[in-house]
Amino acid sequence: MADINIREVQKYIAKLFDEQLPEGITYHDLDHTKYVAEQARIIGKASGLTEKEQDIAETAAWFHDIGFLFSTEDHESESQRMAREYLSSKGVHWEVIDQVHQCIEATRMPQDPGDDPLAAVVCDADMSYLSEDFYIARTMLLRAEWNSTREQKISKKDYYIETIELFNNHQYYTEYAIENLTPGKLSNFQLLLERLSKLSEKSNHDLKKMKSQNKKLNQKLQKEKLPARGVESMFRLTARNQINLSSIADNKANILISINSIILTVLVSMGIGRVADYPNFIIPGVVFLSTCLVTIIFAILSTRPKISSGKFTKEDIHNKKVNLLFFGNFYNMTMDEYEWAVTEMMKDSNYLYSSMIRDQYSLGKVIGRKYKLLRVAYTVFMIGLIISSLLFAIFIVAVPFA
Repeated sequence: MADINIREVQKYIAKLFDEQLPEGITYHDLDHTKYVAEQARIIGKASGLTEKEQDIAETAAWFHDIGFLFSTEDHESESQRMAREYLSSKGVHWEVIDQVHQCIEATRMPQDPGDDPLAAVVCDADMSYLSEDFYIARTMLLRAEWNSTREQKISKKDYYIETIELFNNHQYYTEYAIENLTPGKLSNFQLLLERLSKLSEKSNHDLKKMKSQNKKLNQKLQKEKLPARGVESMFRLTARNQINLSSIADNKANILISINSIILTVLVSMGIGRVADYPNFIIPGVVFLSTCLVTIIFAILSTRPKISSGKFTKEDIHNKKVNLLFFGNFYNMTMDEYEWAVTEMMKDSNYLYSSMIRDQYSLGKVIGRKYKLLRVAYTVFMIGLIISSLLFAIFIVAVPFA
């Protein structure tokens, strides 16, 4: 199967726009397509896409608006059809074509790339112009296109209102876009509000409502810009607390094991040879010995480690089934395999945070098991000690020494 040739794709798209662009299409033209393709290259590179993934994202960017040559109502479907026909004619593998198809579909408003990093790159590239200095001039071309291709004309005021609604509902998906494009987007949003306030004849109540929307958007955009330090601190603190709890449980188990081992050693070494001399103490001694033995068993079980096979497959990584933060899942893998898997995990923030959540949950389950077994051990030791003491007292009082 052939690989995608980006230069050929560029020439093909440029030729179609030059020869078939209808009158009135002033925004979704070759200039816009070139801009989106360039942004897809920049964002894709910053997002760590491989060369093949980069080609897929750029191809989707080149084709995503070609459907406007034939339809303004459902141009995404036309774009998908043309991309599929062109790539199939070039011998490109059907899986690659499907990925291009999905990236174009994700740009359908409202955008929804889901968990697909390639689609996220294309979506952010398509909406990068929201952050540009030339946004106002460029968006006026879009209004002109609407008025040329739609039966009902839209006033500048109504267009600003719809555009502000777009800003309110829009979000960037890649870390690069959130960090680098959000400030410009916020600045353009302020410009839109200012222009609308000059055109609008709304009441003071409506103006207050608009300012409230502005405040909410500011808060939302600031949240998008904030790094995940709070989340990371939460995971770090939780892990530290759980490790401390696990250490405390191990110390408690060691205390039980040490004390009962000493008692067993003393009773066995000193008591076996003197059983005949003190027959009255046989039953209490047996009960006490049994108590110490059972206590040691449960204390050892609470500290007994449990690990898995230490192996995973590439399919497990792609399906996000394995927790790479726990050594029991990778200690039998090679360094190259583990490095690749961790790199894949770091590309997907959802997978990364999911692994951290699973790690905390698994550690909590282990600690819960430790404390359950320790509770049993302490309970057995306490009850056995009481019963043994009572039996010693009973036999001393009821059966006098010979």
